[in-house]
Amino acid sequence: MAKYICSVCGYTHDEAQGDADAGIAAGTAWAKISDDYACPVCGADKAAFERLE
Repeated sequence: MAKYICSVCGYTHDEAQGDADAGIAAGTAWAKISDDYACPVCGADKAAFERLE
């Protein structure tokens, strides 16, 4: 499982944990999340997220 960071505010999305508030189950791959997903902290588009290595 990977982690993705919002380049605008620094929020980290962890695939292993998901995002219950957005209806994303734990273990959901980033590629399976809708393109209209927005950062829950600042509202930035999914495109603003970068994979953490």
